[in-house]
Amino acid sequence: MPQTVLLAEDDRAIRNALERALTLEGYRVTAVADGVEALAQAHRTPPDVLVLDVMMPGIDGLQVCRVLRAEGDRTPILMLTALVETQDRIAGLDAGADDYVVKPFDVEEVFARLRALLRRTSEVNGPLAGVPKQTSETPETPEAPGTPATSDRLIQAAGLRMDPQARRAWRGARELELTRTEFELLELLVRNAGIVLDHSTIYDRIWGYDFGPGSKNLAVYVGYLRRKLDEPGAPQLIHTVRGVGYVLRED
Repeated sequence: MPQTVLLAEDDRAIRNALERALTLEGYRVTAVADGVEALAQAHRTPPDVLVLDVMMPGIDGLQVCRVLRAEGDRTPILMLTALVETQDRIAGLDAGADDYVVKPFDVEEVFARLRALLRRTSEVNGPLAGVPKQTSETPETPEAPGTPATSDRLIQAAGLRMDPQARRAWRGARELELTRTEFELLELLVRNAGIVLDHSTIYDRIWGYDFGPGSKNLAVYVGYLRRKLDEPGAPQLIHTVRGVGYVLRED
C-alpha cells in the first residue's frame, strides 16, 4: 500500500505542484487549503505523515501541530516555512514538528526528509540506524571512560538517562520533554558520549541524508536540545567542535 500524506498549504500553486510531485513519487496525497481542513482530515483519516505550511489563514500550521500533539497524536510532521530566522524554526520544533523545509525548496529535499521521517517511524521500536541494539551478547560494561553505561532498557552518560523503548529521557531527576527528532539526536550523542560526531555522520544517522554544509537544520536542533538540557549552575553537556561536529560530555 502506498504511504499516505496529508498536505496543508494555502498557496494553490504550491499545493497543486507539491501534490502532483508527491503523487508521482508514489504517495497517496490528500491536499487541503487551511488548518481547519487539515485537522478535520487528520481526525477522519489519520495519514502516515503530515506536511504543513506554517503561514495559513485561520488555524496555521503551528496550531495544527500543537492540537495534534496535545491529543497524543505522534504522526510525523514536516513543516513548510518561508520564515528563515532561527527563532521561527524553533517555534515549529516547540510546537511538536519533527522537521522543516524552508521555502523556496527543492522537491527532492522534501522527498528526502519525508523518507527519513517515515523510516524513523517504522523503526521507532528498534535501534537507530547504524546503532547496534543491546542484546544478551552485547557487553554492558563500559569499554572506556565516557562510554555510557547500559542495561536492558536504560542508557546513561553525563548525568543523562534514556529509555529508548519508552522514548523517555531524564537529566538527574528531571524528565525531558523531547520531540521525536530531539530524542533520536540525544540518543545518538549519549550512545557515543565522549566521541566527536561529525556533521555528516549525524545527518546520516538521524535524517538519512546529508543536506550539505549550507544547511542549518542540525544547528537549530542542537540549540533547541541544549535549551531543554541546560540547567543554571550545571555544566553544559553538548559541546560544539568547530569545523567538525558535536560531542556529549560533562566537563
